[in-house]
Amino acid sequence: MSLPILPVQAAAAPATPLEGWPLLRLGFRPFYLGAAAFAALALPLWLALLWGQSPVQPVLPGLLWHAHEMLFGFAAAVIVGFLMTAGKAWTGLPTPRGPWLGALALLWLAARITALSGPYGLFALLDLALLPLVCAVLLERLLRARNRRNLPLAGILALLGFSNLAFHLAQAGVWAIDPRQALYAALALIVMIECVMGGRVIPAFTASATPGLRLVPAPRLELATLASTALALLAWVLNAQATAQAVLLLAAAGLNAQRLYRWQGACTRGRPILWILHAAYAWLPLGLALLAAAALGWLPASLGLHALAVGLTGGLIIGMVTRTARGHTGRALQVGRAEVAAYALVLGAAALRVALPALNPAWTNAALLLAGLGWSLAFAIYLWIYTPWLCRTRLDGKDG
Repeated sequence: MSLPILPVQAAAAPATPLEGWPLLRLGFRPFYLGAAAFAALALPLWLALLWGQSPVQPVLPGLLWHAHEMLFGFAAAVIVGFLMTAGKAWTGLPTPRGPWLGALALLWLAARITALSGPYGLFALLDLALLPLVCAVLLERLLRARNRRNLPLAGILALLGFSNLAFHLAQAGVWAIDPRQALYAALALIVMIECVMGGRVIPAFTASATPGLRLVPAPRLELATLASTALALLAWVLNAQATAQAVLLLAAAGLNAQRLYRWQGACTRGRPILWILHAAYAWLPLGLALLAAAALGWLPASLGLHALAVGLTGGLIIGMVTRTARGHTGRALQVGRAEVAAYALVLGAAALRVALPALNPAWTNAALLLAGLGWSLAFAIYLWIYTPWLCRTRLDGKDG
């Protein structure tokens, strides 16, 4: 997820007074903060729901609430915050700030609250509104700036909004599909965003931070990887014939593994802000391989789902929300021990959630508890460190 990172400068007074509350000056600020708070709270609530100890009952069945809200509550908030920040850098045009940005953040928050309190119709209306609005903003800026390279991201964002609409229509009984299929489509689209942006930024960040390292571009491999991943995920979402699914998923897993190997992640051992991206991306080929095994009936599908949702998505998110928040608040791109602990907790949560049930289904409850606690603690650490930074003016006094 490529954002320009400005060099850290000594704090200085801005040439002209900055306007507005710092939290509402750029999209990453309220949305990263909201996503991290939601991530820290949602997993304990999900475990309480699962074990019949929750003080509240969502308007959706518990499992659907958990899956929907982690995709459209947590991951979508990070995507929105990122795109409204990156869009300004990509186009040179302003993106929502001040009251407009605050209204978008409150819309996101209202949907999360009504998901727990109802009524369902109001929740669906609020939940469906955000992604089309952000897509329209991004598309208008890209078209005005003639930035064709990033138009596919606007298209994926539109499809993500459509998958949310499909979910609500299915849940309301208007569309005769399994609501879970719409959620699978949403996860597949998020994985495609990560596949596209990972290919742009992980090798670029690695090469720029490693003197003498030259990563030779491989356009054919890149195109084959993106195409095979999209085709494999489409076959999975549409529940194609089992052997065909498995072949496509394994082919995509192999290409993504080759792509990751070419990025020479071993060079990043001493740079946690880089190795977290490589380690998180490694869950993509693993997750695709696990989905292939599930298609053949060898393993539960939940293992592949959580490899992609926790390991890949959670790992890339914790890596990127630290990196981009540091860069866009004028801080050094170096993380401390607490942030490294947060990285380890997310990756550990993924490993526990996938490995323990695979080894012994009787360990599933222990896996859920340990993984949920690790995940929540990781994002609580992020909140502890980054909340003051996200609510204050940049160290260099600049806008943003």
